[in-house]
Amino acid sequence: MDSRASAFLVRLKANRWAYTVTIAATLAVGILLGTIVSSGVKGKEPKSSDATQLTVPAPQQLSNTFSQISKQLEPSVVNINTESTVKNPHVRRGAPGGQGGQGGQGDDQQDLFDRFFGGQGGQGGPGGDGSIRERSLGSGVIVDPKGYIVTNRHVVEKADRIRVKLQDDAAGVQHDAKLIGMDQETDLAVIKIDVDKPLPAAKMGNSESMQVGDWVLAVGSPFGLQETVTAGIVSAKGRNIVPGRQFQSFIQTDAAINPGNSGGPLVNMTGEVIGINTAIITETSTYAGVGFAMPSNTVVQVYNQLIAPDHRVVRGSIGVMFSAQESPAVARVYGGGSGVTLSNVVAGSPADEAGLKVGDTITAVDGKQVKVGDDLVSDIAVRKPGSKAKLTYLRNGNKSETMVTVGDRAKLFAARLGDEEASTDEDQPKPSKFGVTVRPISPELAERMSLTAGKGVIVTDVKQGSFADDIGVTRGDVILEVNKKVVNSADDFSRIESSLKSGQDVVFLVRQQGAGRQDGAIFLAGTLP
Repeated sequence: MDSRASAFLVRLKANRWAYTVTIAATLAVGILLGTIVSSGVKGKEPKSSDATQLTVPAPQQLSNTFSQISKQLEPSVVNINTESTVKNPHVRRGAPGGQGGQGGQGDDQQDLFDRFFGGQGGQGGPGGDGSIRERSLGSGVIVDPKGYIVTNRHVVEKADRIRVKLQDDAAGVQHDAKLIGMDQETDLAVIKIDVDKPLPAAKMGNSESMQVGDWVLAVGSPFGLQETVTAGIVSAKGRNIVPGRQFQSFIQTDAAINPGNSGGPLVNMTGEVIGINTAIITETSTYAGVGFAMPSNTVVQVYNQLIAPDHRVVRGSIGVMFSAQESPAVARVYGGGSGVTLSNVVAGSPADEAGLKVGDTITAVDGKQVKVGDDLVSDIAVRKPGSKAKLTYLRNGNKSETMVTVGDRAKLFAARLGDEEASTDEDQPKPSKFGVTVRPISPELAERMSLTAGKGVIVTDVKQGSFADDIGVTRGDVILEVNKKVVNSADDFSRIESSLKSGQDVVFLVRQQGAGRQDGAIFLAGTLP
C-alpha cells in the first residue's frame, strides 16, 4: 500500500470517528431532552371520566329572513346588457391636450358621474368605420308581470341594443328590450320585454316608512355576477350628493353596491322595493361602504308618468332660482327669515308675471309653510302645468301674496337642462344638415362658462351618424364660430349652414360641455358629406 492510500484510510477512519461522535452526542441530547420533558408531565394520571366528549349539533336555521327575501326577490331582478356605438373614440370629452397642447380642466360633469355613478364602463372592439362597440352591464327589477322593468337611465342611455336575462333563462338566452322612457333628473328609466308568460313582479314599498338603522338588502348583478345579494342598513335618508341637483334625494346604505348593481332594487325586511340602487361614492370605482338608492316613492311617481302615452315626466315650475345651501347672512340682509330667498327670476316665467323679484322670500304655498328650497321644489314640481298656486312672500320685511300659474319645468329651463326632455316634439326645431339642433344660451350658462351674453348657441341634440356626430360634437357643447364666422343666435347658425355645400371643409369653434372658466375653446373639423 503506497503512502497516498495510507493517508486516505487514516482520514476515512478519522471522519468515521467524528461522525460516530456526532451521532452519539445528538442521541445524548435527545435522551436528555426526553428526560426533561417527561419529567415535566409526570404526576397524577388524568382520569378519562373527567373529560366530556364534543358533539356536533343537528343542523338548524337560526334566522331565515334574509334567505326568504332573497328567494322571493331574485326571480324579479334581471341582468341588463347594453351595446352602443361610440364615434371617434379617440376624442375624449375634456381630455387634456385636446388642441395645440392646451390642457383642460376636464369634464366636471363626467368627473361627477364617474365619482358618484362609477362611470358607464364596459368593453368592446373597433368597428370598420373607426368607431367602437361598447358593452356595459347593469341590473333592473320587474314591476309588472307584462314585462315592464325599472332601471337606471345611465344603464340604458344611448344604447343601440338592450338585452335582458331572466333568472330562469338558460345560458346564452336573452330577451331584446325596448326603451319606454327615461328621466334625466332622477336617472330612472323604464324598459319592456315581450314574453309569452306572466313574469314575477316585485312589490313596491313606501320609502318614507324606512328609518335610519333599518335592515335592507341590495339585489343585482355586480360585475355581471347575477343573483347577488348583499345586506346592510339604512345609513341616512334625504342625502343630496350633488350640490344643487334637484329631485335626487337618496337613501344612503352600507349594503355593498358595485358596478353592475345600478338599477337593481334595495328591499326592506318584508321584501318590498324601497329604492333603486343608483350611485356610490368611491375612489376606486368599487364598493367603499357608501351607496345610494333612489327612494321608491320617487320611483313610483316617475314610473307612472313614463308608462303614460307621452312617455315623459312633466314637472311644474314657476321659474325661480335660489341658493342650494342655506345662508343666515342672506336671511339677515334680505330680511327673509324662514323661507326661500330668490336669487333669480326667469324673464317671462310664471313668477315674473306674478310680480316676484330677486330678493323676495317665499314663505308658503297655498298656506303650507316652506322652509327650504327642497320644500318649494317638491310642492311645485308635482303640480300640473296650468294649475294655480297662491304664494306668500316677504319683500323688505313686508308680507304679500300673489297667484301664480304653474309652468312646465322642462320648457322654462330648456337651455339649462340641455336634454331631449327639454321640449316636446311639436316645438323642437328639426335637425340641421350638420345633424345638430341648437338653442340660444341662457344668461346663467353664459356666466357659468365665462361667455359673453348672447354669444354662441348650445347644442341640444346630435343626430347619430351625422356630420357633427362624426367630428365629435356632443349635446351640451357651445358652438361659438363656424368657419371663422361668429354665431350669435340660432338664426346665425342656420344662415351659415345654408351657405355651405357638400365637399366643403367645416370648422366649428366649440366650448365643450362641462368646460370651466379656465378651459379654452377647441376646433372640431371635417368635410361636409
